[in-house]
Amino acid sequence: MRVDLYEKLVRAGATRRELLKGAASMAALAAASGAGLGALTKPAAAADDLRAKLLQIPGVGKGQPTDADFQKVGELCLEATKANVKEGEFAGVELTFMGLNNQNLHNVLFRGFLKPWEAYTGAKINWIDLAQADYNPRLQQAIATNTIDFDIVEMGAPFEGDVCGKGLTSEMPDWVKKQIDMGDLVAYLKPPVGTWNGKQYRVTVDGDTHNFNYRTDVFSDADLAAAWKADGGDKAGLAEWGVPKTWQQVQAVTKFLKGKQVKGQDVYGYLDAPKPWGGFGFYFLGSRASAYAKHPDDKAWLFDPDTMKPRVNNPAWVRAIQDVIDALPSEPQDQINADPNQTAFSQFLGGTGSMVAWWGDVGSNVKTNDSSVVGDVTGFSILPGSDDVYNSKTGKWDKLASGPNYAPNCAYLGWGVYVMARVDSDEKKKKAAWSAAAHLGGKDLSLWCAAYPSGFQPYRNSHFNIPEWVAAGYDEAFITSYLKSEGDSYNHPNAAIEPRIPGIFQYYSAAEDILANTFAGKMKAQEGADAIAAAWEKLTDQIGRENQIKLYKASLGM
Repeated sequence: MRVDLYEKLVRAGATRRELLKGAASMAALAAASGAGLGALTKPAAAADDLRAKLLQIPGVGKGQPTDADFQKVGELCLEATKANVKEGEFAGVELTFMGLNNQNLHNVLFRGFLKPWEAYTGAKINWIDLAQADYNPRLQQAIATNTIDFDIVEMGAPFEGDVCGKGLTSEMPDWVKKQIDMGDLVAYLKPPVGTWNGKQYRVTVDGDTHNFNYRTDVFSDADLAAAWKADGGDKAGLAEWGVPKTWQQVQAVTKFLKGKQVKGQDVYGYLDAPKPWGGFGFYFLGSRASAYAKHPDDKAWLFDPDTMKPRVNNPAWVRAIQDVIDALPSEPQDQINADPNQTAFSQFLGGTGSMVAWWGDVGSNVKTNDSSVVGDVTGFSILPGSDDVYNSKTGKWDKLASGPNYAPNCAYLGWGVYVMARVDSDEKKKKAAWSAAAHLGGKDLSLWCAAYPSGFQPYRNSHFNIPEWVAAGYDEAFITSYLKSEGDSYNHPNAAIEPRIPGIFQYYSAAEDILANTFAGKMKAQEGADAIAAAWEKLTDQIGRENQIKLYKASLGM
């Protein structure tokens, strides 16, 4: 649909659902173009504020956003670009952008956001779209063969050691820092994240942490509460039926729910994602392990910071692996072949499963994704804790005087947009690339991405203004719970932080392959963990142990 026509209809009060109803759409078009316009007119609150206008595109509860919505958002956010770029200034410039097409998000939205930018600046963007599982191999191949065939890349901070550390990226100009308002980022995404050797390279467009998503209807069901009590469920440390607070309780609840129903529908407990996912699937085991493995008195949890000896085969990680093995028989059929996309977007949003750990996408999708049936029955918290935590320094399990140990997994440090050094020799192309990146990382555009399905979650301090979300159509209790789970994870004193070291996804990918065999029963939990540790030791020696130790300590602030 043409953007100008779409705007006309929306101003007239038509919802996206009305515009998609075939004959009704034609009627709406006819009405909007003639004297019958008043038939669609509905009362509309004044929306002079840009951010308020953005959040009404299309409005929560009015259908999943379309390309016309993406373009409108991009157009409304062009003023920051116009302050630094003249109209037509980049005529003749062609840029290649490499990023994800996961769940029809990421690059799909970027296209729409950047179409108005292209029209204004005169630049043209060519796209390289990658599935999540293909991302790491494609990027690593380009690095290894020195065949960088893109000018801009959507990339996570864990790759900065591989890319920025090898001098492959362009340093951010000062005007970009001002345009994107870097000071608005939540604390844990500020430098050194996005930097290498003190130089800024990243335009942040996302903030990543795994939170805990659960079904409020399941955990308030009276029949389940009675059955839990009758089965002696209180022995698992959950005295009354309700949302689990520890992984020990998650395990007990998952086993209890096997074979149970709510309102005539089969109900399941936790949804694991055992299928390899290009290295990204390792984060989901990490979220099971962090409360066991990340001790409050120790900044490290993946490697020993003095030797780079892997901790992935210590009792904490082995317990997490065994948890998955033990839970799978109580999860949906063939869960062994579920990857994270399936657990979040097919299963949880579709009403299968009552608990899932995921990035913040679940929170924005349950209310705004057309496939979601759980928008009114989803709650949020930080990841579950553990009754005890493994102390790598003493080799013993500790029970904390403060109660369960919590350690939110700040997985991946969010996506960013990076400009490659290959544009530096052409000032016009360099400015164009950075302008495109700055447009995508703009403060106002980012709010829209946080509120709607985009592949990105809240990552700026300004994203935590609850009245803005309520005005967009979010229920206040819902959005308060969601944003609290995000903020409490980012700011947790015992958060498990991602190491920015070269080869990190080589470590993760190697672990995924071994875990697939372990979850399939070909190896015991300890055997699988030992095999992962051996593979990680080999990788560390190949990359260079002393330098890895130095960078690992730096990434942990040691």
